[in-house]
Parts: sequence; C-alpha cells; structure tokens
Amino acid sequence: MTKGILGKKIGMTQIFAENGDVIPVTVIDVSGNVVLQKKTAETDGYEAVQIGFDNVKASRITKPAQGHAEKAKAEPKRFVKEIRDVNLDEYELGQEVAATTFKVGEIVDVTGTSKGKGYQGPIKRNNQSRGPMAHGSRYHRRPGSMGVIDPAHVFKGKKLAGRMGGETITVQNLEIAKVDAERHLLLIRGNVPGAKKSYIVIKSALKAAEAK
Repeated sequence: MTKGILGKKIGMTQIFAENGDVIPVTVIDVSGNVVLQKKTAETDGYEAVQIGFDNVKASRITKPAQGHAEKAKAEPKRFVKEIRDVNLDEYELGQEVAATTFKVGEIVDVTGTSKGKGYQGPIKRNNQSRGPMAHGSRYHRRPGSMGVIDPAHVFKGKKLAGRMGGETITVQNLEIAKVDAERHLLLIRGNVPGAKKSYIVIKSALKAAEAK
C-alpha cells in the first residue's frame, strides 16, 4: 500500500553517518498535515485519501473550501492533494498525518515544481551544442535547422527557445535519511525539485523493488 505526506522545502544541509560519511540532505517541513476527505470506490469510483497542508486565512479561500475543511474539523488548507492506493482503514477524517508516517531507510518518490528559469535559448533549455565561436562562423548559439524545404513550415515539437522550468517534476527512489518527529521534519537524501518554501508531495516509491 502507498503512503504519502505533503510538505514544504526548507533547504539543504548535511548530516553525518555512523561511519563518518557526509550525507547531503534536503529538509522538508511536514507539520500540519490533516486528512480532509476519504474517497471510496462506492461513492467516488476509486479509493484515495485527501490531505491538506499549510493553514490559510478564511478570508483568502472560497466558501466551499472552508466548508470542506469544516467537515474534517480542520483549518482551511492552502495545499491539498490526493494519495491513491492507500489503506483507508488507517485514516480518519481530521486525523493528523505525522512525520513518523515514514521511517529511516524507506524509499520514496518526491514530486515538486521545478525552479522557473524564465525565457531561455535552445542551448540552455534543450542542452544543445553551440557552433564554432570564430568570427566567420555566423552560427554560435542558434537553434539549428528549422526543417526541410518541402513542408514550408516548422514541425511541431521542434526544440526552440522558450520558457524554461516551472514544471511538475518527480524524482524517484530517494531515501529517507532522518525523521525528526519533535520538529516535524523529514530529511531526504539528495536534492528534490523546487525552490525553497515550495510545496512538495512525498509518496512511497513506485519502483522501490526495482531500485533494490
């Protein structure tokens, strides 16, 4: 069964293993996760648990969202996501989902929104190679051929300059390095998508068995 929790990326640091090795980790704040709704196959067509994270003022949220949170006797939440394939018997409406949901050594998938890079050229955006930098080259950082003569238009999907970043990214098979239950923190080995203070979703790894 899948487990999941929502969090906010605080930043990166490092911890030391028992053998003295330095482990780079990302610190995730997972305080205030609350179960807002349980979805069943009979009523919704599938099974899932809806979790809310990060309280928001009532004046900054819609009336339906307020009423939805009140059913779970919880504060309105800014970030709400569903976790599927869970054991619904382990969850109750209004229940807090704590950092201890995961244990040290567990393998997880982390989903977040990558940093926005703005408008970038084809070399940075698509990892293309540049041309010669000599004066007579006339081709330095251009996108390359636009296509053959016959269709007389650029094919859809051509890798060109454009907006880069700000996409939903999932990094698979990351390890839980430490669980700080008192401060409601999860320390995940390596880096995760997104900027500081961005929201992320942590779920049981889909391909954990393959990783082993």
